[in-house]
Amino acid sequence: MMPSTLIRSLVLLIINFILMNFAFAKDDIVLDLDLSTPIAKIQPSMYGIFFEDINFSADGGLYAELVKNRSFEFDKPMMGWLQPTTDPYSLNQNSGIASTLNFASNKSNKNILRVNVHNDKNYSLVNEGFRGMGITQGQDYLLSFYAANNDQKIKNITFQLVDAQENVVASVRVAPKDKEWRKYTAQLNAKKTEENARLKITFEGTGVIDLDMISLFPKETWKGKAKGIRQDLAQLLFDLKPGFLRFPGGCIIEGRTLAQRYQWKNTIGDVEQRPTMISRWNTEFSHKVTPDYFQTFGLGFYEYFQLAEDLGAEPIPVLNCGIACQFNTGELVPVSELDPYIQDALDLIEFANGSVQSVWGKVRKEMGHPEPFNLKYIGIGNEQWGPQYIERFKIFQKVLKEKHSDIVLISGSGPFADGEQFDYAHRELKKLGAEIIDEHYYKDIDWFKKNAARYDNYDRQGPKIFAGEYAAQSVAIVSPENKNSWATALAEAAFMTGLERNADVVHMTSYAPLMAHTEAWQWSPNMIWFNNLQSLATANYEVQKLFANNRGTELLSISANGKALTGQGGLYVSAVRDGADNTVIIKLVNSASAEQEIKLNAQSQPVTLSATVTTLTSKLLSDENTFSNPRTVHPVVEKRSFKSDQFLIKLPANALVIIKYSAN
Repeated sequence: MMPSTLIRSLVLLIINFILMNFAFAKDDIVLDLDLSTPIAKIQPSMYGIFFEDINFSADGGLYAELVKNRSFEFDKPMMGWLQPTTDPYSLNQNSGIASTLNFASNKSNKNILRVNVHNDKNYSLVNEGFRGMGITQGQDYLLSFYAANNDQKIKNITFQLVDAQENVVASVRVAPKDKEWRKYTAQLNAKKTEENARLKITFEGTGVIDLDMISLFPKETWKGKAKGIRQDLAQLLFDLKPGFLRFPGGCIIEGRTLAQRYQWKNTIGDVEQRPTMISRWNTEFSHKVTPDYFQTFGLGFYEYFQLAEDLGAEPIPVLNCGIACQFNTGELVPVSELDPYIQDALDLIEFANGSVQSVWGKVRKEMGHPEPFNLKYIGIGNEQWGPQYIERFKIFQKVLKEKHSDIVLISGSGPFADGEQFDYAHRELKKLGAEIIDEHYYKDIDWFKKNAARYDNYDRQGPKIFAGEYAAQSVAIVSPENKNSWATALAEAAFMTGLERNADVVHMTSYAPLMAHTEAWQWSPNMIWFNNLQSLATANYEVQKLFANNRGTELLSISANGKALTGQGGLYVSAVRDGADNTVIIKLVNSASAEQEIKLNAQSQPVTLSATVTTLTSKLLSDENTFSNPRTVHPVVEKRSFKSDQFLIKLPANALVIIKYSAN
């Protein structure tokens, strides 16, 4: 047996060892902030938004149209329209019947509705809207439609907004006077708020009347633009202070087949002449089949450019590169037939930037915007991969750079965050001198926390990076059970400190997807959820907003023992200076389950600083913002005073903390 004195000595040595290491661990969390030499410029485009028409985010969402299938152009022309008292197998002498006429000579708006009214007291036509229509008490709604009153026996048409019990919410009567086609307009005022209203149409008189483009918009839209976009959703986007708006996708530009690809020229000009097309998300996922998902293109490239302008964001249109979605058919345009696709890109540049004397600049002027949109970026393809993409990108690059050397081309590395195809794309694109490569990653929570150092060793002489689509998945990619939990948002915050620390390489970032209708979504998670009346900012939105609203202009060095904090002890950090007001902004993430104390050494003369401390956290990692509790995960802002040379910061468990103070 060992002598008791020796045992006591060993015990004391062990205790001292533990205490010393504990003290070292505590003292080791000292952050050194170097204010003297900025590392890199933070690009104005660093934090932006990516809009894709998925989850009914355009028609039924951002685009404020309330009538579904307003021009009867869906594959089933009467989809969205009901005739409650009509039997399709009867003469309907006691009511009436409507059916569509198809005019093959009209390529963009082929169908009209012919209504035969036999008993005007017993016939009605009803539009169900996009899972209903959201109507707000006291608000005005603008109705428009085309009619040809063939035999002039229909004296009046009554348009009513009704609730589920057929109670009238709003009503207006219009007299269709002409035999020939004529556009009619009217206004309805809502007497109550209703989330799931429907548009009911009745007639006075018996006879035949033709109808088309039956449309209903809230009078109040974003920036007051008639027949524009939904105010609350646009306001959430504006509050993000985005540096760019990437549109319209995403897989939406690829199409399942090339015939179904997104073609920007079909989305401009007279809204009433834009052809309707099935959405590629229509039946993509068996867990959320939405056969009524179509694109009217009322929200088209002109409107996207306008939205970017209104948001103060750089427009980044994405174009098909001659490859259909490789998760579907993967159809290829032969390189010998790629010219029309390249011409589309050249024409788009002219549409956005050309003089009003040019062919496409004149179109822009006629649509109401003589000034150029100052387009600087174009995305060539979305998530294409393999030699077939590189081959086609090379051709786009050669032509576009010869004619428009000032336009930055964004290339893609495919849908994978790593692996053979990813490495191949980076290798080949670097050889081509690609300017910006778009990387996408939908990964689990741990991946995001473990990859805060992802770009630390990227080639500083190679292409810049656009982290164009990313979101932490709480379950698994494409799972309908994914949640917008605080756990996912916190992991993204940790990852984003790594994006910011590498601002010399990473020039653009955006979460995806952007938004989703609660009753008509295909993909989760999403940054913004909405129903017909309300919009919801998720915990993920709050993280994106805090980073974007505290972007800064210069990257600063901040380290612990000379090393970046990229998850050691669950801690992550980045720091910037904002040249506009000469403030220092430090973003700290504590992903540990316990509070941690940090000492910040700003390496300056000791003075008392007044700082704004913003904390984003929640009691449980599983917490989510909901329509009933929208502020479960919401930032708390307070004023604090510190000594500038070294001050203590207590980081709550599982929290994002942002400290902002004047560097004067």
